[in-house]
Amino acid sequence: MATPQSAEIAAAAARLVVEEGMEYGPAKKRAARDLGRGRGTELPSNDAVEEQVREYLQVFCADTQPAELAALRRVALRWMQRLAEFRPHLSGAAWRGTATRLSNLHLDLYCDDPKSAEITLLNQGVDYELVGQQSRGAGQEPYDVLSVAGRSEELGEMITVFLHIRDLDELRGALKPDATGRTLRGDTAALRRLLEGDAA
Repeated sequence: MATPQSAEIAAAAARLVVEEGMEYGPAKKRAARDLGRGRGTELPSNDAVEEQVREYLQVFCADTQPAELAALRRVALRWMQRLAEFRPHLSGAAWRGTATRLSNLHLDLYCDDPKSAEITLLNQGVDYELVGQQSRGAGQEPYDVLSVAGRSEELGEMITVFLHIRDLDELRGALKPDATGRTLRGDTAALRRLLEGDAA
């Protein structure tokens, strides 16, 4: 059960996610700081923040967010088609349905060789940047995260796309649902179905 303090942080973090395009982790920390909470403060779960994000979008962005989400998903689809050999899956806010024009895109690529995606990007003439490493969990080697930029003509903006370079054997657990029963990511066919639903 979330404490009142945790719920307050979740609501403040949700506003930062929607209005400034922040990722959940940094948004929670900044929200706690903005509210004058100390370092030992219990931060809300990502699920709690996502719930608040959905409420915020419904109240303040219902007239603009669906079109922005669809535009971002179309950018994601183009990149997934370009990188089809790496079995791309869309994750993050664009998959979960909470993205706005300020959101970044996150694609999980499942590679036999972690360098193969970089080689493909080079061969396609794509500028990319190694932005860091992401933890897989206790006792496991972290994986690389690359960033590329894709233009959305509909939004008139460049969208940052983060490519998470995962091992091929991680694909087996890719579609396991979270605690709420929602999947954390979806493949190209699943994204097409979402886009058809958006259009309908």
